[in-house]
Amino acid sequence: QVHVEESGGGAAQAGGSLRLSCVATGRPNTNFAMGWFRQAAGKEREFVATLSWSGDSPYYADSVKGRFTISRGNGQNTAHLQMNNLQPEDTAVYYCAADPFDRHSGLKTIMSMTTAFGYDYWGTGTLVTVSS
Repeated sequence: QVHVEESGGGAAQAGGSLRLSCVATGRPNTNFAMGWFRQAAGKEREFVATLSWSGDSPYYADSVKGRFTISRGNGQNTAHLQMNNLQPEDTAVYYCAADPFDRHSGLKTIMSMTTAFGYDYWGTGTLVTVSS
């Protein structure tokens, strides 16, 4: 069973930065596609960023493009989300999602990886609060 865990959430002032980390454990020697989603209070969960199984081809939501950067960590089962120039509207619970590379991965498009259906495993979330 794969376990996904986020870390690095917290509080920041508008214009500040935070870095989130994610690790997927329980399946050694596996490449994972990693995604970040967020859910603000009273709103639906939304896509933030994704990184492919090979660790390249990052893709971002328009709302974070140019401010957030997703990158591979130390291993194909880790990912970071560097968040710069944070704004109050970035306040949300941030969830990491992981999808192991398997025989079905070639059928997934980049757009499918911007939805919850693109991932098999999810973390429990980490809260990011940005004050003005």
